[in-house]
Amino acid sequence: MRIEHVTDATSDAVADYAKLTDVALRSITEPERGVFIAESAKVIRRAIAAGCTPRSVLMEEKWLADLEPHLAPFDIPVHLADPAGLEAITGYRVHRGALAAFERPALADPGDLLAGARRVVILEDIVDHTNVGAIIRGCAALDVDAVLVTPRCADPLYRRSIRVSMGTVFQVSWARLEAWPEDMTLLKSAGFEVAALALADDAVSLDEFASQLPERLALIFGTEGDGLMRRTVEAADHVVMIPMGRNVDSLNVAAATAVALWATRPR
Repeated sequence: MRIEHVTDATSDAVADYAKLTDVALRSITEPERGVFIAESAKVIRRAIAAGCTPRSVLMEEKWLADLEPHLAPFDIPVHLADPAGLEAITGYRVHRGALAAFERPALADPGDLLAGARRVVILEDIVDHTNVGAIIRGCAALDVDAVLVTPRCADPLYRRSIRVSMGTVFQVSWARLEAWPEDMTLLKSAGFEVAALALADDAVSLDEFASQLPERLALIFGTEGDGLMRRTVEAADHVVMIPMGRNVDSLNVAAATAVALWATRPR
C-alpha cells in the first residue's frame, strides 16, 4: 500500500475516478477497462472480503485508519485528497469519502450457478441501476442462491448498483445470460420450475402460489413500464401476481421482488 497525495485532478493516476457522473460513459468504459468502482468504506471492505482485487483507492485521509488493515496486503496506490479534491476528480460530492477501483472478476457460468441452487432470480432487461442494486440487496437478505441477468439488463457492478446494494452484490452469486428467453431452457433442464411475475388473466395470486412451492424455483422480474416479454410469460411454468388494493396494479420492481421473495422464502 503506497500513500500518495493527489495534487492534480486531471492526473492519469486517478483516471479510473474521473467524471463518474457521466452514466453513459461509465457504462461503457468500466467494463472495457475491466474495472468496477466501489464507494464507501463498508462496500470496499465487503468487496475485499469477497476476494475482489483492488487496483487503487481514492479517499479522504480520515478514512485511512479504517481501511488500512484491509488494504495493507495489496501493493496499490492509495490516493488521498480533501473533499474539494475528490469532487474535482469525480465530478460530484463524495459524501461517503472513499472510492476504490477493483479488477472485474471473471463472469460466472450460469449453468455452474444453477447446479447448486434451489431458488434463483432472473432480471429481464431492467436497465435502472438503482433497481438492480436494490433487488440484489433483497436477494442477499432473503436467501436467494443466484441471480441471472439478461443480456440487456443493467450492470450489477456499475457504481450505483453496488452502492444501492450496500455491497451485497459481492455476497450473491450472479451471472449474465447470453440469450433470452432462449436460455430459459437452462433453468428447466436443471430442474427448475419457472414463475413469471406478471399481470395476466390466468395469473395466480402470490399467496396461492406460495402455498405449494416447487423444490427448485426460478422467479422472473421485468421492467416496470413494459413488464415481461410475452414470449417469457408464455414459456414460464407459472404466471404469478401480487394481490393489491385501491386500484394499484403494480409496485416498483425492487419492492415487488422483495415481496415475492419474502412470500417464497425457504421455510
